[in-house]
Amino acid sequence: MDEKEKNLNENSENESTPKREVEETLHTKDSSQPVQETPIVEGVTPEGEKFAGATEEAAEASSTNAFFEEASSKEPEPARPAPGPRRPNAAGGGTIPPNRVNNGGGGSGNQPPKRNKHLLGYFLTALIGVIIGGLIIFFVAWDNGDNADTTSNSNNKPTKVEKVSVNTTSDVTKAVDKVQDAVVSVLNYQSSSSLDGTTSSEKEASSGSGVIYKKVNGKAYIVTNNHVVADANKLEVTFTNGKKSEAKLLGTDEWNDLAVLEIDDKNVSTVAAFGDSDSLKLGEPAIAIGSPLGTEFSGSVTQGIISGLNRAVPVDTNGDGTEDWEADVIQTDAAINPGNSGGALINIEGQVIGINSMKISMENVEGISFAIPSNTVEPIIEQLETKGEVERPSLGVSLRDVDTIPETQQKNILKLPDSVDYGAMVQQVVSGSAADKAGLKQYDVIVELNGEKVTNSMTLRKILYGNDVKIGDKVKVKYYRDGKEQSTDIKLEAAKTTT
Repeated sequence: MDEKEKNLNENSENESTPKREVEETLHTKDSSQPVQETPIVEGVTPEGEKFAGATEEAAEASSTNAFFEEASSKEPEPARPAPGPRRPNAAGGGTIPPNRVNNGGGGSGNQPPKRNKHLLGYFLTALIGVIIGGLIIFFVAWDNGDNADTTSNSNNKPTKVEKVSVNTTSDVTKAVDKVQDAVVSVLNYQSSSSLDGTTSSEKEASSGSGVIYKKVNGKAYIVTNNHVVADANKLEVTFTNGKKSEAKLLGTDEWNDLAVLEIDDKNVSTVAAFGDSDSLKLGEPAIAIGSPLGTEFSGSVTQGIISGLNRAVPVDTNGDGTEDWEADVIQTDAAINPGNSGGALINIEGQVIGINSMKISMENVEGISFAIPSNTVEPIIEQLETKGEVERPSLGVSLRDVDTIPETQQKNILKLPDSVDYGAMVQQVVSGSAADKAGLKQYDVIVELNGEKVTNSMTLRKILYGNDVKIGDKVKVKYYRDGKEQSTDIKLEAAKTTT
């Protein structure tokens, strides 16, 4: 082996060679002559001759098949360096053509490789893939950067809270807007003496609510509960804007627990309108407005429904522990608490349908509150405003319920038959009264008035103070005297006072 072939073999061992080799017979010029480099043409030698032993088709296919076999391999073949020294071919001389690079890269020596159209397509496809992949990575990195910034900000800086303003308007809010400024707090001041009795002062004894229902001639008029203003030495009204005004008491009605106040109208901006309480339906919305627990919670709004109509609730009007009146009221589950008394119960149209008056306060009872119907309120406050009292028919007697009298006395003194264990007994007859003129006497037991059964003194008052009779009317009275049933006609007269 000569020195040139030895170097060529060493170079071939150091380079990675393709697993598949194509043996080609080369036609070369005399090795002693200088080599003239010419462009490579598929299937021919550098001198333009066909490869030895190959047809035209075989020569052309040899290069194409080798390219596709190499391109389909899993790993691309590394580029070979330019071949070493020329060695003679089997025919006795010539040169070995340079190897191609699968990726279309450079060739050997000064002879550039031939470009292939298939290789260019693969290159463009790969380039597009690289561009798309780069864009995906860019946007993912951008998004992660935003998240990283947000996390960093949340860790290093306090979170900025944006205030959201929502304009919420409903039928309830509209109704409240119509009436809210017409509902006021009513403060009851009473005299308080020092421990030694040498000095006295007026202190706030209680508070409630009221409703401004009229404004005329520089004056405004407020309806509230009688028990809110009872025993007051001074009354003061506080408006929703915090302004105050001293109030004058015009009149009270203890039977219906109503009172009317008069104030200067300079701070009055809203006047409430009354609705028709007789048209109410069970289940319709009811809204209570007032000052529960005092002026600190003035203007509080609670919502419920109409729970009951024409409720008759026994009440003790004079505080003696005995129920002496039945109040005709509206029942609602809208929250009414101490301080709400005298405030407004309104419908969804913003009309006053009742004056909040009382509630059942028991450990096992929730959501049972009552209001005086507006149709009862209006005629009463009109009289209180103009006359200072309510004129009602009167019999001129004091009464006691039969069911409170021992049974032995019912038999021995009243001499009632066994079938009569009810009625209102006459304790005393006022001289010159309607009853006195009609001939009623002590111990007479009234069992019927104006055609309606009288079970006790409470039902007698309900009949007498109802809308079916009025002052000047003649009504028939049935009663028992010494065990015998009798009757008489009484011409009703006005009561001398509200009590």
